[in-house]
Amino acid sequence: MASTDPFSPAPGAFGLSGSLQGRFLIAMPGMEDSRFAQSVVYMCSHSDEGAMGLIVNKLASHISFPDLLSQLHIQTQSLSPVDVPVHVGGPVDTGRGFVLHSRDYGGTASTLPVGDGVALTATTDILRAIADGTGPDRYLLLLGYAGWSAGQLEAEIKSNGWLVSDAAPELVFKAETDDKWAAALAHMGVDPLLLSADAGHA
Repeated sequence: MASTDPFSPAPGAFGLSGSLQGRFLIAMPGMEDSRFAQSVVYMCSHSDEGAMGLIVNKLASHISFPDLLSQLHIQTQSLSPVDVPVHVGGPVDTGRGFVLHSRDYGGTASTLPVGDGVALTATTDILRAIADGTGPDRYLLLLGYAGWSAGQLEAEIKSNGWLVSDAAPELVFKAETDDKWAAALAHMGVDPLLLSADAGHA
């Protein structure tokens, strides 16, 4: 865990809104980068300068929510704060935290709307609210993010690394992490059993 507050936006991480913001990237079976195998990425920003997204279907095995609260020295009002899964948001800056959540949480000035019914907050205030049971109705806690330089993501899509799909909030916050990849494909009408590594992109 980084010594600085990980729940602060990475400099330049969001950029300008682009055409893929608020959509899913779904890894094709032939994805060469094992870190993204069968991953579903919720896109938070996309512009000519690059892109940033969060993997929503990979659990972190190295840290728990109570451990995270302790490491960040977050005091909660509840004697028994709720425990929630911690996800791996991506391989970049893995000591930095993000919370994707429903729009019912006002949060702070750093809360950003990123898609239909979905917002993003990257401050410790939301962790305290979640622990005390006063946070958003639906949320996903993630460490790290996925980032692409200018033109990199477009090249990966053209080389059939990713399918692009509309993102439904019910899939973003779906509790059953293991089947999100298949569920996201089904949402766009694709049978994962019929996909091949060299299939064309949508």
